[in-house]
Amino acid sequence: MKKLLIVLTLGVFAVAATARAAASDLEQSVRRGEYVARASNCIACHTYHKGPYAGGVPFGIVNSPNITPDKETGIGRFDFAAFDKAVRQGISPRGPMSVMMPPSYAIMTDEDVHDLYNFFMHGVQPIDNKVSQPDKPVSEAAPREVRPFAPAPGENPVVARGRYLVEGLGHCGFCHTPRNAQGVEKAQWASQGKDFLSGGGNYAGWIAINLRGDNQDGLAGRSVEDLTEFFLTGRNDPTAAFGKMIEVVETSTHYLTRDDAVAMARFLKSLPAKDPSQAPFREDKTVARQLWKGDDSKPGAGTYVDSCASCHRTDGSGYARFFPELRGNPVLLSRDPVSLIHIVLQGQTLPGFKAAPSSITMSPFGWRLDDQQLADVVTFIRGSWGNHAPAVSAEDVRKVRGDKSLFPDPRVFGNSNVDKLMETQP
Repeated sequence: MKKLLIVLTLGVFAVAATARAAASDLEQSVRRGEYVARASNCIACHTYHKGPYAGGVPFGIVNSPNITPDKETGIGRFDFAAFDKAVRQGISPRGPMSVMMPPSYAIMTDEDVHDLYNFFMHGVQPIDNKVSQPDKPVSEAAPREVRPFAPAPGENPVVARGRYLVEGLGHCGFCHTPRNAQGVEKAQWASQGKDFLSGGGNYAGWIAINLRGDNQDGLAGRSVEDLTEFFLTGRNDPTAAFGKMIEVVETSTHYLTRDDAVAMARFLKSLPAKDPSQAPFREDKTVARQLWKGDDSKPGAGTYVDSCASCHRTDGSGYARFFPELRGNPVLLSRDPVSLIHIVLQGQTLPGFKAAPSSITMSPFGWRLDDQQLADVVTFIRGSWGNHAPAVSAEDVRKVRGDKSLFPDPRVFGNSNVDKLMETQP
């Protein structure tokens, strides 16, 4: 009898230990899945008014689906196979997910997809939010080929990890790679040529810049350490995030481990220039000397001294980790000036993060600079200190200022007339 009791007792302990081990394995998988979700920035496209991952973000006539584990309105009834098919192939039982899921997710590893599934099923709060969708599917695209990522033969393991994060989870090419007439990225992977990450289109008034090694409009002037700090804090010595990239840092990259941020930076720095004929940036101190001597006769120079120089300095050098350097800044050297026009009009604030707790604010100037004045100062910036970018016209500014998709209510700009200021507030 005693032997039987001992056997039964040991059996109970073994079952309990197995259950604890299984629970521990699940907890670890959920934690890993949360990290994968952050690296993939799922929250950016699937969070609107109802709560985290509850969907509803409009993409044209399609709204992002609810991906919380709610059984009626979310993905709570998805088994792993259905979840995997939605993520890596872009085909969901609920319809047009295929037009929104980045194609780069097709290379996610099996382990990452399993961990992601466990996170959404066990680590996310279910939210009852029925998201409306078109009556008919928007896309009849064929399922994508699933090919889990593997390093290339002889590839440096750090660079390979960075390539997986940039090409796959981070889907950087979704914004930073140009698209063809059908709206398809001209290159999905680095192996497909120099269009990959060579600069994307206009996204809500912001241009996704060239991330390759080009000297003028690319990242040739940025070091691995510069890029690492940018991913983790939204800033580095020469620049700071703005536009849509603030949201990416806020909801995704600042959660990365330093090792992963370094890996992404190493991979980006391995990309050759799309246009190797671009000459390296060379500083020209002529304008800085003129401003130092009080000569602001060039169009836009007076406005720059009055409104910009206190933060960005008369030589365009800015202040490290706070106010971006304007000389040689690839954002300013882009042929399309819409990002610069946008931020001068509207201003913006980069929030603080754990590793960089101070926020950085760019003041708006749309309220007191007319179209010609703003065009002059932007042209001055794009053509000073060694910068050589095309001039900006008042018409260029007028188009951005009048874009209802960016500024639906013109009263947001206020008014330089103090007597009218209160009546102009929306």
